[in-house]
Amino acid sequence: MSTSSTAAQPQTRPRGAKTLIGTGVGNALEWYDWNVYATFATYIAAQLFSKVDPTSAFLSTLAIFAVGFVARPFGGFVFGWLADRIGRKHSLMVAVLVASGGSLLIALAPTYDAAGVWSSLILLVARLLQGLAHGGELPSAQTYLAEEAPRERRGFWASSIYVSGTMGLLLGMFLGLVLESTLSDAQMDAWGWRVPFALGAVLGIFALWMRTRLEESEIFAEEVGEGGERAPREHILAGVWRHRRQALQVIGMTMGLTIAYYVWSVSTAAYAIKVLKFDKSDAFWAGIIGNTVFILALPVWGLISDRIGRKIPILIALLGAAVLYVPMTALIHHAMWQLALAISVMLVLLAAYLAIAPAVYAEMFPTDVRATGFGVPYAICIALFGGTAPYVQNWMASAIQWRWAFAAYAIVALLISAATVLTLPETRAKDLSH
Repeated sequence: MSTSSTAAQPQTRPRGAKTLIGTGVGNALEWYDWNVYATFATYIAAQLFSKVDPTSAFLSTLAIFAVGFVARPFGGFVFGWLADRIGRKHSLMVAVLVASGGSLLIALAPTYDAAGVWSSLILLVARLLQGLAHGGELPSAQTYLAEEAPRERRGFWASSIYVSGTMGLLLGMFLGLVLESTLSDAQMDAWGWRVPFALGAVLGIFALWMRTRLEESEIFAEEVGEGGERAPREHILAGVWRHRRQALQVIGMTMGLTIAYYVWSVSTAAYAIKVLKFDKSDAFWAGIIGNTVFILALPVWGLISDRIGRKIPILIALLGAAVLYVPMTALIHHAMWQLALAISVMLVLLAAYLAIAPAVYAEMFPTDVRATGFGVPYAICIALFGGTAPYVQNWMASAIQWRWAFAAYAIVALLISAATVLTLPETRAKDLSH
């Protein structure tokens, strides 16, 4: 037995590296695509919408950004179905191909002056494609990675999802900084804003090539059987309905997490600029520092969860974020270190959950509905709570005179998520083939 175990090791390592790189590159690209749209929204508004009313054009650009969130639940269903019926690998390949197609459409879209309303429609189609792809990428990648990971190290492997995703987000932020500091305003308006989207399309080809080299999940392959055929089964939505309790748990346990994550990872820097009158450069670097600390914290929490279980780190994340939400918000005044520290503290706490979220969701569902079972409710939750968080935060800041209105909203959501987690069984090192 010892000899056979030793002989198997050389085959396991390359497959593990290939799995982590193949899922990571595509996942980073999806997050990169998503972030560069927000980064270059002002240029898109000027080029692909009518210049008669610049404010309306910018709001239309943001509305199309929101359309991407609306498309995510459909992506969760379509790509979840593909992953659960055809295979995890095929779903991952199609997701990155669709996302790259969306980026290419934006890079090549004619200006409003050249094509009129067609330019806006092309942008809308591109964002729908990216929304579908992003809604399908996460459940497919998380399911594949969780099934491929050694079960005693599944938490550590799962942390690579948010590590790679945050790297993609940071790449988009740095590229925006480089382009805006090296190109003139005229060059940015003419062609500079297209560069990130063209780069995303090119990187998509590389990510697609990486994913063609992946092997199908062994657990899924065993479920299919050697002949590649399975007995006729129920409709995929019937399978989700059969596991509706777990689906509702996904929504409950994710709502507070996604609000807090989108606020502290994405929109706090913008909020500091708009409401607290921070210098743009200071806010940008505070966000970079916070997300870098977040990347470093993720694998640590993954390792901890493999030792002590899933529920304790998740509760530390949710309850810790609820307790420190107001103090960390109050810490931010006008100094860059205050903003960087607040973002870092909150993201280190949230990393305790986000690091192992792919493992936890996968451990909640059986193989035949694993991708769809959590992918659809997860995407619905992200669209309802995560995607709307920056808008709700800004609306509450202007419409409600109480300063802590949004903080109260976020804390209540975090407490609901914590209460939901208490209803879960401990699933550390669970055998996903059963």
